[in-house]
Amino acid sequence: MWNAWDARRQTIPEKKGGGVIFILIIVIFFTMGWQISQINLVKMIRELPDAIPPLSRVLWPWEAAVTRETEEISAGAGILIGCDQGTPPPPPEEIPGSPYLMSEPTCGELSRMDENNQVIKGTILHLTARGFAPNTETQIWWIDSLGNEFRPRQEGEYVTVVTDSSGSFEFDLIMPYRLIPPSAAGPQFHRVEVRQISAVGGLIISDPLKLTLERMAETIFMGMMATLFGILFSIPVSFLAARNLMSGSWVTMAIYYITRTILNIVRAIEPLIWALIAVVWVGLGPFAGIIALTLHSVAALGKLYSEAIENIDPGQIEAVQATGATKLQTIMFAVVPQMIPPFISFSIYRWDINVRMSTVIGLVGGGGIGFLLVQYIRLLDYKAAGIAVWFIAITVAILDYVSAEIRKRFV
Repeated sequence: MWNAWDARRQTIPEKKGGGVIFILIIVIFFTMGWQISQINLVKMIRELPDAIPPLSRVLWPWEAAVTRETEEISAGAGILIGCDQGTPPPPPEEIPGSPYLMSEPTCGELSRMDENNQVIKGTILHLTARGFAPNTETQIWWIDSLGNEFRPRQEGEYVTVVTDSSGSFEFDLIMPYRLIPPSAAGPQFHRVEVRQISAVGGLIISDPLKLTLERMAETIFMGMMATLFGILFSIPVSFLAARNLMSGSWVTMAIYYITRTILNIVRAIEPLIWALIAVVWVGLGPFAGIIALTLHSVAALGKLYSEAIENIDPGQIEAVQATGATKLQTIMFAVVPQMIPPFISFSIYRWDINVRMSTVIGLVGGGGIGFLLVQYIRLLDYKAAGIAVWFIAITVAILDYVSAEIRKRFV
């Protein structure tokens, strides 16, 4: 038995510790990656409870998909920004039978950001309201000196209160964050309003759902137009990037290498970067997105098409050339018929990719559903953002199925 063991040791070369060194290098690299990427599992778990409410609104946003026609009653009070900037406005006069709002005080400082981008809370206004409908949700709005109005948020939620059985409420409102234009001169008077909106009539489609449908259609057509332009430009380019068609002389080979290099460079730059460049070029909107997707599609399809050309059966080319056909005739009758099936497959696949990418380039102003989604996220309107996310997922799933069926029938 020992003789057999010695024979085995002699036939198997001894390892010289290379595997240990390799494992050590891998461990070092992953340790560095963990530190550089600032992975913090403790923080992720600790802050999970804070993330659950917005995530739940994203995952089930359908309450915001429908609404009702409304009627509104409101009352407001003037607020001076900076109590040392002038005389604060007096409390509004109360009219019997009408809604009434009083703020105490009627002046104060807006919330602001410090040098670390941390919010420093503004003055707390004690609001007292009466004369509203009882037991009804009531919204608080803020109107700046330029007439721009918005709903303040506290702890990530729009500020809402519910009136008591007599139609009254009291609430402490933190003056919201708002930039004052540098050109603003003199006292800045803002206004806080309480609005009670009552639903009347039947259910109707909400504005977030309407905008999502419009932007989703825009996204699909952006992908379609970018794919169309990409196909038109990439087909002639693909012939120049096919080695088997360009290997006739040093001139054609030089064209081949130049074309391949350009395609590789353009393809290496992500559509998101091209979208940033296109936004600077033509401005915000879907046209910038189409330009970005078209550039990347030309490079990607040009490479795929050229590789399909390089893999065609050379026998058919030789047969056509044997008849004395010219270069153009050879391409038309021996190359193009073999190219059609892979071209259709690649083109449909690219349309699928372009629709997906349209949702991403919208984040930088390239139009489509992504542009709407980033606006909702910035406004912390997670239910509206959830509607957009759901429609993106549904649309991509449908396109996957449709493209698979088309490839099954025609390829």
